[in-house]
Amino acid sequence: MSEANAKLAGKASGARPGRLRLILLVFLSVLALGGGLIAAVGPARILELAGLGGDAAETETVSDPAEPAAEEVRAALAADPAHMALPFEEIIVNITATTASGRQTSRFLKLDLALIYDSTAPDAARLTERQIYMRDSFQDYLRTLDERDLRGSLGLSELKSELLRRARAVSGGEAPREILVSDMIVQ
Repeated sequence: MSEANAKLAGKASGARPGRLRLILLVFLSVLALGGGLIAAVGPARILELAGLGGDAAETETVSDPAEPAAEEVRAALAADPAHMALPFEEIIVNITATTASGRQTSRFLKLDLALIYDSTAPDAARLTERQIYMRDSFQDYLRTLDERDLRGSLGLSELKSELLRRARAVSGGEAPREILVSDMIVQ
């Protein structure tokens, strides 16, 4: 009997439950879309696009978070003329990987790097002469790696320290100070 009363009350008010749900669903969808747009672009930009915001000169520009790190490296190199960069050609080697089924497979490792060295060190003049030997030593080491060796920040740190150790061994001195990795791709 209560169902019959509810049906009669619904018919008397003129509202259909299906239509009300549809209107509510559309309203919530538009609200979510607007909230997502505001979250993605920012309220100031939304007001500016609507013509309600302030001057474009008043808005701040947000820089890429990776840019300050690159700028700091450039500034550090420029501030200390004793430190020089010796870029290497890109290195591409095969490394081993293990599939989910446990089968050994081969992957490619592409590495772009530069060697930072102290130009005032007595052995610094030999670095450009020994660069091809350092590259060969780097390739020998990289070919022994497994894909798991390169995971995470620890893997990158160990890679850099081993390459620096090899650069110092090949150059025969302490002029090499740091290895900078600009690109590392495992495919």
